[in-house]
Amino acid sequence: MKIHEYQAKRLLSQYGVKVPRNKVADNPHEAHEIAKEMGGVVAVKAQIHAGGRGKGGGVKIAQSPEEAEEAAGRILGSRLVTPQTGPSGSLVQRVLVEEGLDIRKEFYLGIIVDRSKGCPVLMASSEGGVEIEEVAARDPDLILKEAIDPTVGLCPYQTRRIGFGLGLDARSVRLASKFMEALYRAFRESDASLAEINPLVLTGDGEVVALDAKMTFDDNALFRHPEIRQCRDFAEEEPLEIQASRSGLSYIKLDGNVGCMVNGAGLAMATMDIIKLAGGNPANFLDVGGGANEQQVKNAFKILISDENVKAVLINIFGGIMRCDTVASGVVNAATETGIDMPIVVRLEGTNVEKGREILHNSGLSFTVAEGMADAAQKVVGLAS
Repeated sequence: MKIHEYQAKRLLSQYGVKVPRNKVADNPHEAHEIAKEMGGVVAVKAQIHAGGRGKGGGVKIAQSPEEAEEAAGRILGSRLVTPQTGPSGSLVQRVLVEEGLDIRKEFYLGIIVDRSKGCPVLMASSEGGVEIEEVAARDPDLILKEAIDPTVGLCPYQTRRIGFGLGLDARSVRLASKFMEALYRAFRESDASLAEINPLVLTGDGEVVALDAKMTFDDNALFRHPEIRQCRDFAEEEPLEIQASRSGLSYIKLDGNVGCMVNGAGLAMATMDIIKLAGGNPANFLDVGGGANEQQVKNAFKILISDENVKAVLINIFGGIMRCDTVASGVVNAATETGIDMPIVVRLEGTNVEKGREILHNSGLSFTVAEGMADAAQKVVGLAS
């Protein structure tokens, strides 16, 4: 789950991470009053779940309350397009009005879960304020990394090594070390999967401050954090993804025209790959899980065909815990209820596969039954085009 910048800063400040004074505004007048309260010079920042806001025109520096009001008026209600939003952009419904700072130097600082190492990794770079992926591609040596042993935690020698590696003086290293320790504490105790400060700034008076903040959380741990779960902004999420999550389904919308319903994340990824190999484009990732019931299968199918870009559907199920006849019954019932008229290719293998195929055959509906994944991919791509 993602949260907004202002929510991330509120959470981080509870752990001792230093952030600028800020308040959220829902309209231009509020932005004017907040800027007036903060002394006039402020940053007005669009609050959406996407990076690259500055390049997209979603961050404006205002020299007076009047300029802050004008900037908020331009940003609020607009659709901000960034490299992470896609061409349709994201609707801006609130802005963060933040005090201006005397910035001496910008850095990057972040903590992620490195699944290849099996532990969190603290990353830092002297190249702050730009996409870290660009820095890594241009000059990997500029990315400093410290693997964190979960049983030991972030050690002082690691934060000092990062601080001196960034070229900070002794006083700034001490402040940066406290900052990193607080950031890691927030990351660990909130069950975050990402905590990113970009840029982290060194101010003219020597303070280390989070000028921006981005956090995402492990959905499986949210039951432990009801206060974080309440930060979820459904307006920032794809409607079909919201519908899927309420049905206990793992669904991510993509840009293709071949709908995919699969059980198991690995098989779902392989299905998407083989569709691409056959010359098509998957419209989604959809894992119904190993223990889905007939109602969940029906819900999954209805979500698939609700995507107006979908021209054909591939159902690829390996029956293990979830039986093939359960899938077949759910698909037949959903297809009957919706009156679907698009092509449906089905590949079933595993538990009760013959019974599942029999249900499809006797349904009176025109399913295309495939023999193997390659055959299924070729057939569904041909039907979609």
